[in-house]
Amino acid sequence: MYKVTLIPGDGIGPEISEATKRVLEATGISFQWDIQNAGEDVYKEEGSPLPNRVIESIKKNKVAIKGPITTPVGTGFRSVNVALRQTLDLYCCLRPCKSYQGARTRYENIDLIIVRENTEDLYAGIEYQKNSSGAKSVIKLVEDTLGKKIREDSGISIKPISVYGTERIVRFAFEYARRNQRCKVTAVHKANIMKYSDGLFLEVSREVAKNYPDIEFEDRIIDNMCMQLVQKPELYDVIVLPNLYGDIVSDLVAGLIGGLGLAPGANLGDEFAVFEPTHGSAPKYKGLNKTNPMAMMLSGVMMLRHIGEVSTAERLDSVIAEVIKEGKSVTYDMKPVSDDPTAATTSDVADAIIARLR
Repeated sequence: MYKVTLIPGDGIGPEISEATKRVLEATGISFQWDIQNAGEDVYKEEGSPLPNRVIESIKKNKVAIKGPITTPVGTGFRSVNVALRQTLDLYCCLRPCKSYQGARTRYENIDLIIVRENTEDLYAGIEYQKNSSGAKSVIKLVEDTLGKKIREDSGISIKPISVYGTERIVRFAFEYARRNQRCKVTAVHKANIMKYSDGLFLEVSREVAKNYPDIEFEDRIIDNMCMQLVQKPELYDVIVLPNLYGDIVSDLVAGLIGGLGLAPGANLGDEFAVFEPTHGSAPKYKGLNKTNPMAMMLSGVMMLRHIGEVSTAERLDSVIAEVIKEGKSVTYDMKPVSDDPTAATTSDVADAIIARLR
């Protein structure tokens, strides 16, 4: 029996979490779920969207799967996801994106792995509000040391990229490529402009690559990379990026396979692993039982692989692929038109997958 922390999340999170829980149990693998609530409602009740009990549960069980959690834009508490990653040192965000026959998309045969650094860059949370003493100090420091003026009414964000953080994420990308018979790693950056942060990322990536002569290495500037992924995604394999670019590119690549409803994710560190869908909490759909649960189910597939249940993971992945290909028991976003009256509910999708697993 595997002990796993289950964080249902908020918005649509509880619905897709329940559907995923049912499907994982139907594989025949035995789980003991430690259910821990976090997010907006918990913030109102407990004063924190991420109480210590949630962190302690993950530390105890080592593995967690979570639904999406709402983060207010521009105000309120910082992202629970970012807090989890930093607190547990989940330095790698792994997001595989592959084509499923029957998914509504313009592309075929996509098979890409996004490896995103998860703890540094502009998501490190080092920010100063406009007109604050911290912002004023940074503005003065920049003017005194670099002779460059920053407008006094500016908010300031700091972008740290370290040798340590870069080495371990690039090494993860190469080790993943080697373990999974992948042939190429592409490092993505903007080193032509940000020479001391992205430049460091590129320099360290090149040094790490020397230790993996069996795997091809190349680098791409982020804007060019986005264009190339749209034009010729077949040229790429494993893609490693700093935090912000990784967040953006993982959504871009999800668009190539049919959308975020099919985009799973894993946040991995040396000790702990948290699996979650790439998409957000979509609060306007809360309680409607209509949202696609497959991204979270596919995150469950990743979790099964992580705990060593590889054959079960492959079986579940194949069953999900069959349901997508058949096109009957899929939610509105995967129908030829989104207002298709035959669209399945969230729980219908789970029922269809469970029926095929038995």
